[in-house]
Amino acid sequence: MFTRRFLMGALSAVALMGPASVAHAADELYVPLVSKGFQHQFWQAVKQGAEQAATEMGVRITFEGPDNETMVDRQIDMLAAALANKPAALGFAALDSQAAIPLLRQAHKAGIPVIAFDSGVDSDIPLSTATTDNVAAASLAADKMAELIGGKGKVAVVAHDQTSRTGIDRRDGFVNRIKAEYPGIEVVTVQYGQGDHLKSTEVTKAILTANPDLAGIFGTNEGSAIGVVNGVQELGTAKDLVIIGYDSGKAQKDAIRNGLMAGAITQNPVGIGYETVKAAVMATKGETVPALIDTGFYYYDASNMDEPKISAVLYD
Repeated sequence: MFTRRFLMGALSAVALMGPASVAHAADELYVPLVSKGFQHQFWQAVKQGAEQAATEMGVRITFEGPDNETMVDRQIDMLAAALANKPAALGFAALDSQAAIPLLRQAHKAGIPVIAFDSGVDSDIPLSTATTDNVAAASLAADKMAELIGGKGKVAVVAHDQTSRTGIDRRDGFVNRIKAEYPGIEVVTVQYGQGDHLKSTEVTKAILTANPDLAGIFGTNEGSAIGVVNGVQELGTAKDLVIIGYDSGKAQKDAIRNGLMAGAITQNPVGIGYETVKAAVMATKGETVPALIDTGFYYYDASNMDEPKISAVLYD
């Protein structure tokens, strides 16, 4: 997804790090967080949790991400710039589970602890990953789908990508659960809308046109799920279709309250941001951090979304 020339330039930027590149006071802990994007309310909630932890722990953070979740090159550029400032530690949510590994190796050599969040990398360089158990969460979505369609019929998946750890795990968690436990259900297709609600809308309409007898669709993140809802509404031919989403946000909550979406999986984005900064601070002090920080998940629908334990992890 990015050129060798681009990557070499990014690596050169890190290699040139020196005393003159230190942008902050020597006694100040600086922890940049490079996320997968900013276009979803999910990331704003992660940022909120990170800022809460930074305030409590007296560290300086920055939080940034590319304009959309297809911009792997842009994220690599942001990662290189963050490392060039010689931070005390780094938080990173990978758009591509392998693309950033060369830069993360440079961070490791420079003694900069890396904490992965939301979406990990295919490497043991991160000391810890603060995330949802996405395989288990998507498996729960599959169970709910099977229950709602009576254990038989055709279903489809609109996924956000096939390169990030979250995209892979949510797709496989759902598909593999259906195949293993529900022989009466067929997953007819998995399509990718890049986490963008407009692209996911068009993908959904194409799926429904090709499969007019579809019983249900699973959308694997906020943009995917809203795209599914919009696509169904625009086509207007699948009124009994069961839609299950992932994440929260006002549009999804409204869709569930209005009966357009059956339910969704919610993560704990504030907790993800908080635990990332907490683990980063621990790492700078030489303290042991757990390899995996499971921040939890719930299935919510109109019947339970106002319960305190659920509403606490939903976001607008």
